[in-house]
Amino acid sequence: MLETAQSISTAPAPAPVPALLVLEDGRTFTGRAFGAVGEAFGEAVFATAMSGYQETLTDPSYHRQIVVATSPHIGNTGWNDEDDESGRIWVAGYVIRDAARVPSNWRSRRSLDEELKAQGIVGMSDVDTRALTRHLRERGAMRVGISSVETNPDALLQRVRATASMTGAHLADEVSTAQAYVVPATGEKKFTVAAVDLGIKTRTPYRMAERGIEVHVVPSTVTFSEIQALDVDGVFFSNGPGDPAAADGPVELLREILSAGIPYFGICFGNQLFGRALGFGTFKLGYGHRGINQPVMDLGTRKVEITAHNHGFAVDAPLDGVTETPYGLASVSHIGLNDQVVEGLRLTDAEGKLLSFSVQYHPEAAAGPHDASYLFDRFVEVMASRSGAVADEAADQTRKAH
Repeated sequence: MLETAQSISTAPAPAPVPALLVLEDGRTFTGRAFGAVGEAFGEAVFATAMSGYQETLTDPSYHRQIVVATSPHIGNTGWNDEDDESGRIWVAGYVIRDAARVPSNWRSRRSLDEELKAQGIVGMSDVDTRALTRHLRERGAMRVGISSVETNPDALLQRVRATASMTGAHLADEVSTAQAYVVPATGEKKFTVAAVDLGIKTRTPYRMAERGIEVHVVPSTVTFSEIQALDVDGVFFSNGPGDPAAADGPVELLREILSAGIPYFGICFGNQLFGRALGFGTFKLGYGHRGINQPVMDLGTRKVEITAHNHGFAVDAPLDGVTETPYGLASVSHIGLNDQVVEGLRLTDAEGKLLSFSVQYHPEAAAGPHDASYLFDRFVEVMASRSGAVADEAADQTRKAH
């Protein structure tokens, strides 16, 4: 006769820890602790993606933000060791409705709850995220606090209102790499690019490396002379957190790059800084774009792409016509079809030749669709065009010398 297994625990499950969420306008939500028990403060934003939460949580652009997942069921694929977009979780906190009880994926190594606890990230579950999202859509992104140690909403509200606003915050230096590093080209090396890390995602330099680009990822405080010393064919500015209006240093660096005629490609924060360098302003969106299903139109081809977004600020530039700048002719290249927000910029010479460009969304597709991967090929084409022009000029000078 088989003996009954004795390893099954009959001990009662630990009682859930209550948690509290308070927005700066006083709206309060309750739920349960998820992840680490404690307290967290930041800007409340919502992300509409149904998948890709690991990439979201490890995206440095979410620094100092508490992310609300609009998808009602989170955590079913667990946490793996391959999909991190940086070396840590950057969100200040995470708010969900239903937490998966058991992760189920062949790459999963642990549960989302376990990873949040391991990294000390405070979260909440069992929250009416539909009502919370509607509130943020109507009132705009705002400061928030979540706590599984405080039970008094008024006390938590006072601490929420004492935290810094995202407007005016310069955060790129807080998330940037401390030391430069190189991502080698896959196969034959064709170009060298300096990628200025303002909060870069891991997948981005590899998308360039796949196209024969040797990528030198450099700190946000890099100088123009340091970039020149790398003998680059192009410069890339990454995504990142904070208010672009406060990032004066990177904007001045970018103006030096454009003055030198070096091809430039920017993503997300890099698009906003490109706009500033060209003389445009930036502004804070009501509640931003965060998700992997945003429709964007390329005004040049009239094609619509489904794209991944994570931005709370945008460029204030005219949607029609061109603007003369010290570096060439600037125009809007892409717009968001939901709200007509500027989603891309281009810089051309008088003959219409593309010199530099940027987009507000994420073509590296981590996580997200691959509709915009052609933009990395476009960067290669711009660098190749400049290299050819430089070579022709050198040949002309040699002929004249003889």
